Amino acid sequence: QVQLVESGGGLVQAGASLRLSCAGSGRPFTNYDVSWFRQAPGKEREFVAGIHGSGGSSYYAESLKGRFTISRDMAKNTVNLQMNSLKPDDTGVYSCAVRDPIGIMWGLKGSYPYWGQGTQVTVSS
Repeated sequence: QVQLVESGGGLVQAGASLRLSCAGSGRPFTNYDVSWFRQAPGKEREFVAGIHGSGGSSYYAESLKGRFTISRDMAKNTVNLQMNSLKPDDTGVYSCAVRDPIGIMWGLKGSYPYWGQGTQVTVSS
């Protein structure tokens, strides 16, 4: 069993940065793939970024490359999401999710058995 808790969300103006953190308990993140998803009001949850538990390779939604960076802190058992140059369209609930390293499409939500409760990010114009 893995428990996930997100933090770092908030209300910021367009152009600002935020750093989200996903803290895991139960098992080390190095055993799992960890991803961030987000859900904007009235829209489906979408993949943001993911990182391999073992090798540290990372993957991003094409539209977010260059602005968002996912990283791991193995000592703290956290996975972080650095978000720069935020836009109002980035508003939503950001959730982290964990799965075994099964090597299938990162954005397949059903492949993640463990999810956090999410943290709200609101970007004003």
